[in-house]
Amino acid sequence: MNNEFEQQIAQLQARIGKMEAGTKDQLSMVVFSGDLDKILAAMIIATGAAAYDMQVKMFFTFWGTAALRDPKKTGKGKNFMSKMFGKMLPKGAGKVKLSKMNMCGMGTSMIKSIMKKNHVASLEEMFKTAGELGIVIHICEMSMNLMGFKREEMIDYPNLDVCGVATFLADAAESKIQLFI
Repeated sequence: MNNEFEQQIAQLQARIGKMEAGTKDQLSMVVFSGDLDKILAAMIIATGAAAYDMQVKMFFTFWGTAALRDPKKTGKGKNFMSKMFGKMLPKGAGKVKLSKMNMCGMGTSMIKSIMKKNHVASLEEMFKTAGELGIVIHICEMSMNLMGFKREEMIDYPNLDVCGVATFLADAAESKIQLFI
């Protein structure tokens, strides 16, 4: 009985060893929300992890993709539905709203004012810092297609690409930490 128990422990230790060997000091994060407070949290976590020398890969999907739109750019060749999504969704990080207590935009303005007074970087500044830290941002191709967003209307960011969920899954499979925000 004791020998059988020791064998089971040895097998479990071997399995754990294999799992640990396949992971990197990497954070993979899905950014699903398009809410200011949630994207801020994602960027704070991402830049914090990068500052600790972790590799960080963010996968922006669905409502999160709107924060990556450049307010100065437009996409060409859009159909009616794509144009409607473009008008209804925020155009860029500066236009996203709070998830709670937005109060017709007053809450968003209040939190941005408090952030400025407390020397907290804006979302736009956090994206700039993330780029400097080498954080990779993947944009979900399916989400972009559904919402009618084009690559040419996205922000200029050094490590930005459009890809599918398989890319995120491959990153997550080898990451020490996976998050969904």
